[in-house]
Amino acid sequence: MRIERLLPAALALLLPLTGCATTSFSSDLRRVEQLSGAPIPLRVADGPPEDHDPTVTREVLARPLTADAAVAVAFRNNRHLRASLRDLGVARGWLAQAGTLPNPAVEFDLRYQTDRSQPLQGDVRLEFALTRAILTGQRAGLARAELEAAQARVAGTVLETGYAVRAAFYAAQASEERLAAAQQALDAFAAARDAARALHAAGNLRALDLSVQEAAYETARVTVAEIELERLDRREHLQRLLGLHGDATEWTLAEGLPPAPEALSLEAMTETRALAASLDLAAQRANLQALARRVGLSRAEGWLPDVTVDAHAEQDGNSIEVGGGARVTLPIFDQRRGATAAYGAQFDAALERYYASAVDLRSALREARNRLRSAHARARQYDAVIVPARERVLRETLLQYNAMQVSVFQLLEARRDLLDATLRRAEVRREFWTATAGTTALFAGRQVGAAGHASESTESMSAASMGAGASAGGH
Repeated sequence: MRIERLLPAALALLLPLTGCATTSFSSDLRRVEQLSGAPIPLRVADGPPEDHDPTVTREVLARPLTADAAVAVAFRNNRHLRASLRDLGVARGWLAQAGTLPNPAVEFDLRYQTDRSQPLQGDVRLEFALTRAILTGQRAGLARAELEAAQARVAGTVLETGYAVRAAFYAAQASEERLAAAQQALDAFAAARDAARALHAAGNLRALDLSVQEAAYETARVTVAEIELERLDRREHLQRLLGLHGDATEWTLAEGLPPAPEALSLEAMTETRALAASLDLAAQRANLQALARRVGLSRAEGWLPDVTVDAHAEQDGNSIEVGGGARVTLPIFDQRRGATAAYGAQFDAALERYYASAVDLRSALREARNRLRSAHARARQYDAVIVPARERVLRETLLQYNAMQVSVFQLLEARRDLLDATLRRAEVRREFWTATAGTTALFAGRQVGAAGHASESTESMSAASMGAGASAGGH
């Protein structure tokens, strides 16, 4: 038997032991789609980082943008989300690496004899880390649990991105409505100011009352400027989430926020359903499994001897000697007790955090229900009671004005009150639809932030309106 044939023969014996590992994460993306319930463009996740097809985005943005269309654009263009999807490849790569058997080590020796009549002698030794190969299955199980945790986390990121886009979209819509209402209110303040100037010029209005009307108009101008800035800020926030820049920023919003539905069903919003759907808890469970496997792996590495087996062959003159052996490292001093205890402590801490997260999720569900119930009641109140009442007040005031029973200032005050109610209604609708999106995300598996409160610009318009109304009430 020749030496050059010995190494291929030995390697052939080990090839059936090697596993087939893959670094493709298409299956991980499908799992994320399944967990989040959101379609993810595979081109986004599988293509290179600079791979970008703007055709679909341009087609969507050519039409008035809706909330669903905005979410679809964000799933395609949001670079932060794309980065999170690519993070799956990290966990998938470590899983592939963990399931790989160790490489065999080959050692060659060649010897020349001083006696030129003697042939060239040599030997070859093939070593294989048997203990590491035995523990490959445990390492792969650990990496698989970590991959499952990563899948749950990325699915949660997908849901959180969808919620953030919807919340930003509703905020942008509300700002459009608020700006239109504020501009109409500014016209009403301007009309009151002009009427006051005419009456003052005719000697029928005190200078103090004129100053009050002019101050109210100037305050309203500042309020309009604040809402204009709010509109631009909210639009830019939405554009960042959509990943748009350049010419792609010339998009328009669909019509304003729809009114809240008449009835609101909360019976299906149970704690059991929320706990079962939670991706945060699923990720923590997978992490607990990974930590448990890590404890078991560390314990096995501590008591299992480190065994390396070898096969060797030696050509000595005219004959070949073939043999085998083993090298064993005895776990006498280092039994990885410290590392095992540390991993056990990590498991205990993670278990406590898991139970704490479940408690927090139950509380978050109650908060979401309260927020949704309150926003729905307020939105219905503005839609069904407050705004219609202000409209009736304006109609009655107009009739009395035509009958010369009230002054022009009282008419303008009624108009301002109606516009102020319309301004506030837009913000309340935003709160309702944002709370609805947050509740939907919660039962899809992700706990997201609470809805915002009314902006200061709304209160500024109300204050200006009240100040002008107080002055007008004296005439």
